[in-house]
Amino acid sequence: MKKMIIIALGSFSLMWVLHTFSKNFIVDPSLNSFLSRKDQLLTNEALWLLMVRLHIALAILSLITGPLGAIKALRQKSLSFHRWNGRIYVLSILLNFIPGVYVSFFATGGWISTIGFLILNTLWLVTTFLGYFYARKRQIALHSRWITRSFLLSFANMTIYIIVAISHHAVGFSYGASYTIAVWLCWIINLLLAEWIIHGKMFTA
Repeated sequence: MKKMIIIALGSFSLMWVLHTFSKNFIVDPSLNSFLSRKDQLLTNEALWLLMVRLHIALAILSLITGPLGAIKALRQKSLSFHRWNGRIYVLSILLNFIPGVYVSFFATGGWISTIGFLILNTLWLVTTFLGYFYARKRQIALHSRWITRSFLLSFANMTIYIIVAISHHAVGFSYGASYTIAVWLCWIINLLLAEWIIHGKMFTA
């Protein structure tokens, strides 16, 4: 079961990386589709675009390095690779905090969405830091638990897309309401899934 979970997460990561990269850097590099959904005027569109691109690029990096850290065979074959891969993963999330917070203040749905995103960004940063902290302390079981929580939060954007697709396109809620709901549910659902994985002992050191 543990192997199946790792394969599934790795597959989701790869698919979402390809989707996100192609959509935001090839198909719509100016992010016109994203901008068309905004319900408020951007004070500095150039800065917003820069921050969003940084946010997306660093998120992609975390989704590439995250699954590599979960593969036991790679970890056993080269502990050095596992550690450097982990450092890159942690760094991608630490560097993403500033652009993540910045774009939160311009989120569709207003201040309610902004608060949801700020909580998400804080949880992502804290869980990642604790994962790294316990790795440094050689407390591997705690490291594994916190990194699992961190990695599941890396899928928040994908969860948002799924929830919006259901609530907006299938149920008929307005896009703004659907997006706000998704912003809050994404980190709640993903953390619940992380706890299910952890307490089901599917991810262990």
